[in-house]
Amino acid sequence: MPIVRVNFDHLPFLGVLALTTDKIALLPRHFSVREKVVLDALGVRAVRASINKSPLIGVLAAGNSNGLATSNLLETGEEIFLSELGIKVARVPGKHTAMGNMILTNDKGALISPDLSAEALELIGETLGVPTEQGTIAGIKNVGAAGVATNKGALVHPDASSEELKAVEEILQVPVDVGTACGGVKYVGVCVIANSYGAITGETTTGPELGRIESALGFI
Repeated sequence: MPIVRVNFDHLPFLGVLALTTDKIALLPRHFSVREKVVLDALGVRAVRASINKSPLIGVLAAGNSNGLATSNLLETGEEIFLSELGIKVARVPGKHTAMGNMILTNDKGALISPDLSAEALELIGETLGVPTEQGTIAGIKNVGAAGVATNKGALVHPDASSEELKAVEEILQVPVDVGTACGGVKYVGVCVIANSYGAITGETTTGPELGRIESALGFI
């Protein structure tokens, strides 16, 4: 099944704790997560990691198959560990550290928070190897928290305007739909991790929400 419902240590907000690309899934250390569930759902290797010793990987980093943009809080040992996994890593300079909340990306493009600088925008685009554009979703600058995207489709905050949906489609080059997860949470990026092969969402996600996620991310 392309979508699996599971919690990490009884927490349904998986997008806060983990991230995945079409090459690898990064999971928090010391959390109760069954790697086989992740492998079966996402079809990629699952690796335990941290950023600044924090389990909030999905908040502090965003990435695609080409690279990873992280908080500048990333420690040297953590960067070396990720590099040894074959991941190109960039620490984004500036006062903002929640890169996972501020970047919505796939292997075709990246939508970036307007709060990030031109220097940060250039570095992110170079690291992820995709065109970048700044914008909002539902008027929200934390576009990574407000959406989840794969190379097949994207699901975003249900209050997104038609203009914002068009902009997301153009930059990510995939169809975009709106919806919720985890029983009505509009910030779907904090609830779902997904790649081109499947998705994992919190156990509180309802049946109708699963159907919308499955359709939006291109699994049906």
